[in-house]
Amino acid sequence: MLSDSLVEAFRTRLEALGFDLADLRIGGTPNRPLVQVRIDTPPPAYRGVTVDDCAAASRALEAWLDEGAGGPLGNRYVLEVSSPGIERPVRWHRHWLRFVGREVNVRLAGMGRVRARIVAVPTAETVVLEPEGKPALEYRLAELKEARLLQLPEE
Repeated sequence: MLSDSLVEAFRTRLEALGFDLADLRIGGTPNRPLVQVRIDTPPPAYRGVTVDDCAAASRALEAWLDEGAGGPLGNRYVLEVSSPGIERPVRWHRHWLRFVGREVNVRLAGMGRVRARIVAVPTAETVVLEPEGKPALEYRLAELKEARLLQLPEE
């Protein structure tokens, strides 16, 4: 249910409000989707996310989701908008670029969960990670699961 075009639709609407889409998850059931949206403030003006920010984003997203004949998710969705939290998700290429040099906790194929430093992002599909105690290697972003920053950005 989470297509690239749906992610892009959420991202552009949030960007118009001055927010970055930090994470988007759709769960629940086909008859009652649960839409979980995490927003952040983009660099260089990182200031954290307030309750008022979440409310403003929620109102704008609800207006869009309710357009026309039930919108892109039907008319029985549940929308949750929140901040990315302390262990911010790192999901998309732009996030990997933003956090080069930072430590992440990431699930790697064949290694399980590891702590690693983001060394570089050579292409839109790859990232160079240096797991603790191991040499830096290039990984395909599609192979990385559940990556999270280990600390808040100090931007």
